[in-house]
Amino acid sequence: MKHALCRVLVVGLILTAGVPPVSAQSRSEKKVIKRIKADIEYLASDELEGRKTDSEGERKAAAYLVSRYKKEKIAPYRTDYLHPFQFVYGKKIGDATSIVLAGTKLDLRKDAFPLPFSGKTAARLTGEVLPEVFEQGSVWMMPLYEEQAEATDAHFDYEKAMYEKAREAKKQGALGVIFYDNFGAKYQPVFNKLSDFEMLDLPVLFMSGDAFETYVRNREDGVSFDLNVEIEKSEFTGTNVAAYIDNKAPYTVVIGAHYDHLGFGDDAGSRHAGNDRQIHNGADDNASGTAGLLELATRIKKGKRNRNYNYLFVHFSGEELGLLGSKAFVKQMALDSSNLAYMVNMDMIGRLNDSTHALTLGGVGTSPAWAQFVGKSKEFKIVIDSSGAGPSDHTSFYNTGVPVLFFFTGIHHDYHKPSDDADKINYPGEVKILDFVYSIVELMDTRTKPLFTPTRQSAVGKVRFKVTLGIMPDYSFQEGGVRVDGVTEDRPAMRAGIKAGDIITQLGEFKINSIQSYMEALSKFKSGQTVTVTLTRNGKTMNMPLTF
Repeated sequence: MKHALCRVLVVGLILTAGVPPVSAQSRSEKKVIKRIKADIEYLASDELEGRKTDSEGERKAAAYLVSRYKKEKIAPYRTDYLHPFQFVYGKKIGDATSIVLAGTKLDLRKDAFPLPFSGKTAARLTGEVLPEVFEQGSVWMMPLYEEQAEATDAHFDYEKAMYEKAREAKKQGALGVIFYDNFGAKYQPVFNKLSDFEMLDLPVLFMSGDAFETYVRNREDGVSFDLNVEIEKSEFTGTNVAAYIDNKAPYTVVIGAHYDHLGFGDDAGSRHAGNDRQIHNGADDNASGTAGLLELATRIKKGKRNRNYNYLFVHFSGEELGLLGSKAFVKQMALDSSNLAYMVNMDMIGRLNDSTHALTLGGVGTSPAWAQFVGKSKEFKIVIDSSGAGPSDHTSFYNTGVPVLFFFTGIHHDYHKPSDDADKINYPGEVKILDFVYSIVELMDTRTKPLFTPTRQSAVGKVRFKVTLGIMPDYSFQEGGVRVDGVTEDRPAMRAGIKAGDIITQLGEFKINSIQSYMEALSKFKSGQTVTVTLTRNGKTMNMPLTF
């Protein structure tokens, strides 16, 4: 599921329908579990290296999905199962980039590199430079840090600092800026390919402390330079996988799930606290939904009642990068929303809690037809989210006027971490969810095309913030405040002493009575700021300082 602080904003009511004790598994259920487990174990194996979009792991996963559809004799959508799409994601240092200092070509990986907001006034700049000599019409070399404390501060925003200083230098006539590490910083700057700073019309470089010592320090005369800087957009190709059951019906039902994940967690989204690169296997997110979609396709293919609609099964890639695959699919396929009956999306359905049986059903407000299913299940405590918009692929269809339903078992401690592995999936629980989804699809096959009703836009995507607390909220908690389900290691919450089970009721001056007010409060703070957190622990109110 796409990275955001709040995956689902609970805005409706929770209905409980007497959850019965789990009965012994039937023979058919064991067979389903065996199939789903085999699918998830492969998709979430280290061999696929986290299924990052436009990676070998993604391509292996796509080939596996195609083989599964061929085995079940389910036809490709249109002429092929594979539907590639191109996209731009972030920036990269161009191949033509070269930094030569004192006659030596520097290593772009360890000596010096251009900043992502670096532009150029000419194809090449040559001349001489001296540290802290700031003259119009020349390249400036300046220290990055004002004081030692900045170099050891994990919260120091070095990219912002360099951007603001370079922008000011440009105003004062600099042709380029070379920053250097003047204190042997603990946290070394890196090239941020997802930087959202506007491009500056001059080259801006960062040079390591070692390179500065080797090529610059103790020189009495100017240091020669030869700079050629090129920052490019990074272009990639993702692949959606689609299969189709053509019943020659006037309308088509879309059932989808994204199959991509975070790879090694190098891009934004990983919650891994360590410095080592680890594979993020994404068993729940979203091998669980992917395997579930394969199972539903098989059932619908074999079902005798599913004949009044056509069925389109789509495994989206690029979801973790911003719903890129589903957006591209809707656009590329020129899907006419008037010909689509509804869309079902399954994202993270593998961690059903055997104690709470909570299952989020999103998109309930997108059609009057969905109301009948809210209290239908006796297996689950249904958590309703009425909005058709949210941080997963159903949003791309809702935005074209298609009724949607979204199934989700909730965030957990392993979300977006290397520990989201196949052995933690609740397989019997997922089968029950698939039974529920199939029962809806089967019943809807006997009904006319559901009406579409627009809903409020989800507030999830509207609130922006530059700090996080480092907690995993309990999204099913609705008794005032935000209950902490888990705490991330070495983040503000853990450093402040917040523990799982605590109920946060106030951040600074902001009262917290819901997930939404919690997000709104976070949007008011900035890195390095210290506030007082008010919380309830075991019935007692506590206040503690917290620094973002």
